Amino acid sequence: MHLTALAVSLALLAASGSLASPTLPLHAREVVTVTRTVAGPAATSYDWANGATPDFPIHPSCNATERVQLERAFAETIKLAQHAKEHVLRFGNSSAFYTKYFGNAPTAEPIGWFDKVVSADRGGMWFRCDNPDGNCEQEGKQCFFFMKRFIEGRIISRTDGDIIGWGGHWRGENATLETVICPLSYSTRWPLEAMCGNGYTVAGGATNAYWASDIMHRLFHVYNVGEGTIEHYADDYAACLALAASNPEEAVRNSDTLQYFALDVYAWDVALPGEGCTGKAPEGSSSAAATGSATSSASSSTTGIAGSMSAEASSIIASPTLAEVQTTTSDAAAVSYPHTE
Repeated sequence: MHLTALAVSLALLAASGSLASPTLPLHAREVVTVTRTVAGPAATSYDWANGATPDFPIHPSCNATERVQLERAFAETIKLAQHAKEHVLRFGNSSAFYTKYFGNAPTAEPIGWFDKVVSADRGGMWFRCDNPDGNCEQEGKQCFFFMKRFIEGRIISRTDGDIIGWGGHWRGENATLETVICPLSYSTRWPLEAMCGNGYTVAGGATNAYWASDIMHRLFHVYNVGEGTIEHYADDYAACLALAASNPEEAVRNSDTLQYFALDVYAWDVALPGEGCTGKAPEGSSSAAATGSATSSASSSTTGIAGSMSAEASSIIASPTLAEVQTTTSDAAAVSYPHTE
């Protein structure tokens, strides 16, 4: 009896222990995952492109017609500069065009200048159509219309001192980020699609014949693009070739050199592929004697071109000698280009 009672007590004690601390098999256990959100630092609102000005600002003084033409001119300027950059990236200094205009200078700087025309921030710039400085008419002052027109193969240049006006100008100290486009530009500049038409040649024509190259020149004056570094070291075709031979460091920072190069490679690569319209500059310039000594070095830079640039290209590029510089016809005096026009 006592043994039975003891056995029962032990059994009850064992049962109570099992209920107090149940031991379940592993497969019966349940894992519960609890997710807790911990507050962290607030997400940053930084946007590196915030406040950028990717488009060329057109001043309210421009009417709807002028605005449309300027927008097209800006697009063509970017197209011209983009191709000039891509030509250098593609061929480097093995390009006959490159060595012709930049000599043995490293390629990085011209690439950079053209890229700034394409992509530099336009903040603070204005292209305006009014005449705040009175330069569009140049009333009471002698001025020259330097835009060369091609009529029946003859270069016409107005140099008779008439009050004709300017096509536009950088405002300089009056407003360093502003450019004025005068009414004359709208009736004289050609679209890029007319490249090599109207009797135009790169060597014999004006760098401001096309909207694209004219706007490029004006951008080089603005600090956002030219950084106060691009200058007018040489202003005509022959002088630019001479500069490439004698001072490549200045050639890659010369406004007209950059324009001539862009026009020449666009004509050869895009407008008339494999043919272009380099041409020859007219004879009889007063600068021929000063530049003649550089003829051999400038011409020799076009030899040994990589296979992708044909021998025919080299002969066309080298054909204008440094004695053949841009000039006017015999009934007009030779002129030099001011920074404003």
